[in-house]
Amino acid sequence: MSQNSRMDYSKFGLFIDGVWITQSTSSTLPVVDPATGEQLGTAPIATVADVNGAIAAADKAFGAWSHLAAWSRADLMHKCADVMAARSEEVARTMTLETGKPIAQARREWQLSVDQFRWAAEEARRIYGRIVESRAPGGRIEVHHAPVGVVAAFTAWNFPAVLIARKVAPALAAGCTVLIRPSREVPGTAMLLVDCLAEAGLPKGVVNLVIGPTETTYKPIMDSALVRKISLTGSTAVGQQMIRDSAATLKRVSMELGGNAPVVVFDDADLEKTLDICVAVKFANAGQVCVTGDRFYVHESLHDRFTAGFAARTKALKLGHGLDDASQMGPLINQRRIDAIEAIVADAVKRGGKIVAGGKRPDGQNTGFFYEPTVITGLPDDAKAIAEENFGPIAAITPFVSDEEVYTRANATELGLSAYAFTSSPKRMREAAHRLQAGMVGINSFALAAAEVPFGGIKASGMGREGGSEGIHDYLNVKLTQMTV
Repeated sequence: MSQNSRMDYSKFGLFIDGVWITQSTSSTLPVVDPATGEQLGTAPIATVADVNGAIAAADKAFGAWSHLAAWSRADLMHKCADVMAARSEEVARTMTLETGKPIAQARREWQLSVDQFRWAAEEARRIYGRIVESRAPGGRIEVHHAPVGVVAAFTAWNFPAVLIARKVAPALAAGCTVLIRPSREVPGTAMLLVDCLAEAGLPKGVVNLVIGPTETTYKPIMDSALVRKISLTGSTAVGQQMIRDSAATLKRVSMELGGNAPVVVFDDADLEKTLDICVAVKFANAGQVCVTGDRFYVHESLHDRFTAGFAARTKALKLGHGLDDASQMGPLINQRRIDAIEAIVADAVKRGGKIVAGGKRPDGQNTGFFYEPTVITGLPDDAKAIAEENFGPIAAITPFVSDEEVYTRANATELGLSAYAFTSSPKRMREAAHRLQAGMVGINSFALAAAEVPFGGIKASGMGREGGSEGIHDYLNVKLTQMTV
């Protein structure tokens, strides 16, 4: 597939009240291919007036959209999914060019995004209330749900399509209108997703898109009393600030924040199957995945064989441009990520760690933000590669002796997004599911992200859930009615 096959950014821009605004009175931002450093295009930066206009459009559209019958909303959302499915290859190419991820991973992400709209469409038809027996003679108590109102969705760059879909789809199903503010690194994917919704016939103002830095896009949203809910996928530090800033207008918040997932490999695990799964998942999207395993706790009886097998599989991975079907890992998103990964590796070396694979920029690679997939052993638990989310292609492997020890070490973090365990014992499976402190636990599997399951974390990894029957309720208020005849 040609790397020259790319979207025309000049056709899109900001999307406010059903209209594409290709030029703003403000400046533009460049969009860069992280595999080459080449500019793909430019996107207009929203002004404060643009953002306020988008908020007003969403507020104006809320009345009609929230009163539209749930079955009608569901039908329209299925049509959105149909259009998205028809444009999958176009969006996958753009996603790969903007993020660097291999095209197969981009296609998979877009399919998961389509799934979000189909699932949420069906959930729109299943917003159930209940009847409570009243104490009052002739009384009747009804508990039902009403949409929150205008929702602002802030998303990260690592999954530029599905992170938007996880927020927009349940919001629309609930009867909310939405303002999307994607990461500035990946505006094109967001533009194409919104264009699919517009093509499907979503009424104007129901979904709006603004792009730009914090100074022009963040403050107007947080200050506006018309915005009733915030949903964020981002770092824990950003989430904490957003929670503080939302207090003045008492916005509801959903937060999917940082992770530092432990992977526990017990002595009875199927070693070869575990290695095949762990290496493939660890280096997907160049490790820039919040739920990926960062720290691998391997029973001492398997540690050396696991490390050797992990390193061999890691060294065999093919790095390259994501549009090359042979590429198994692409670049990091930008130079800041390269700098952060190099600092983690330098800390590991300083702390006595042994680099058994990778640990540097690829030899002879003069373009793009590539870094070799890296495996490190021999680290203390307070080394950065273990104690902090590395959000990159680093796997830190460390031995453990007893089950009690590994649960204590695995849970010794303020982050609690995901955790994993590999074992052939049903008893250990149940115990790991209970003992590992995380919002999501995978046993012999990393498959946690799907439209039908509630995705989210605990502790400093956030609050609220995206997906599953639980996901839509974050966009609904509970309303009680007491009626007496």
